[in-house]
Amino acid sequence: MTRTAVTADAVYADPSALLKLYRRERESADFAAWRHRVRGALPLTLHGELEIVNAICRYGHGGLLDPETVRAALGSFSEDIELGRYRREDPGWRAVLRRAMDLMRAHTAEVGTRTLDVVHVATALELELKNFVTFDERQAELARRAGLRLVSIE
Repeated sequence: MTRTAVTADAVYADPSALLKLYRRERESADFAAWRHRVRGALPLTLHGELEIVNAICRYGHGGLLDPETVRAALGSFSEDIELGRYRREDPGWRAVLRRAMDLMRAHTAEVGTRTLDVVHVATALELELKNFVTFDERQAELARRAGLRLVSIE
């Protein structure tokens, strides 16, 4: 990924990347440090919010997080929304899905991206965001092919 200086409001962060702020993973410390340095509110769709909440709850179901940690993570995420660390976005979902279909037809056979990863790239494009954060190599390749700049969090 190339180093791109941006403000948060110009970046689409894939929900799986955002999840690293609420559950300790290998990249969590670096991502949290990047988020602290980058000013502004990150765009967040209702779909992205649903993915984050469900993932946190799923970690509890799978025993990866205890109930108290699940409550704390959900509370931290809700607090970040309330404090304006995210900016609610409502893309035209029909346009997102049409764009996703075009991306799938053009790139999935070569790149191997999963459906939701394509939907997030399409969402960034429909929101006219030029910068993208992901830790998924296939999604990163699709984002590059779609003309998005990958943001380095290092």
